[in-house]
Amino acid sequence: MSKRHDAIFEDVLKDLNNESAPGEEDRGGTRFLRRSNALADVGEREEKVLRWVDPALCVMWDRHNRAYELLNEDNCRDLIDSIKSQGQQEFPAIVRKLRKGRGAEYEVICGARRHFAVSWLRANNYPQFRYLIEVRDLSDEEAFRLADVENRDREDISDFERARDYAAALEQYYGGRQKAMAERLEVSEGWLSRYLNLARLPDQVVAAYQSIREIKELHARVLKPLLADPKVASSVIQVARDLAERQAAARAGQGAPIEASAVLSSLRSAASGPKRKRPPEQIFRGDADSIGVTLRKRGSNVVLEFSDKLSDASLRAAFEAYLANRSAGRK
Repeated sequence: MSKRHDAIFEDVLKDLNNESAPGEEDRGGTRFLRRSNALADVGEREEKVLRWVDPALCVMWDRHNRAYELLNEDNCRDLIDSIKSQGQQEFPAIVRKLRKGRGAEYEVICGARRHFAVSWLRANNYPQFRYLIEVRDLSDEEAFRLADVENRDREDISDFERARDYAAALEQYYGGRQKAMAERLEVSEGWLSRYLNLARLPDQVVAAYQSIREIKELHARVLKPLLADPKVASSVIQVARDLAERQAAARAGQGAPIEASAVLSSLRSAASGPKRKRPPEQIFRGDADSIGVTLRKRGSNVVLEFSDKLSDASLRAAFEAYLANRSAGRK
């Protein structure tokens, strides 16, 4: 994580990064790990409490920036293997306490993959694993910034997931003021604007991709001017609809999915209109065994092509066939 990200992380967590030491079990049997940190600016000591819990007691925050439904054994395999190898989850998830009556006890702000990995292990013959959490008292805006700074440099969260999160946060926390949001996140307005443009792609275009995890920020940069041009936008949207139908069929087991690069190429091609067909070719031969002379039209001109290996007799016979055809066409 970069120094800038460290600074934001510490601001949101108020000195979360403290060293851990094993503690005792409470009366309910929950194991606690305690972390304490000297707050240099005021001279206080603040104690943090970590808990090992059943992941079933936790639900994802509805503003979580990761699409939990897209997590699976394959894309979490590295984390599953790591937890199994270490014998426990190494880094705590950040959660908030839920009000009673909500079913679950905790709301996960950061740690969706960790939650999935531990849940998967417990469901697949490793019931001893528990979910390591730290309960924090965070506002929604603080929770958003915390989740963003933790995941900003991660490659396992897609551009589109991040963009969708930014677009929602812009309205919910910053009143639509892009400059204020950029300052709060300590990023440039231009950088933030590119992700917001990605989030604004039409639904038809999003559906043209096999998965939202394949949609890149670069794709929005390429498509934005095409979708803004009324002369070509309708063609792009129509091709997107066709691609979406093919992707849906592939998900149903009918045909192969279309890769993201091919989707982008098809959408770009839609804006340039149908390709011009090559003019028809004619071949003139003096005899059936000859490779002959090929005629192609270039506007008002005629191009005759032939191999330099063609014998003089075959070439002469091919030209005579061409001249005969030309004379017949003028009658």
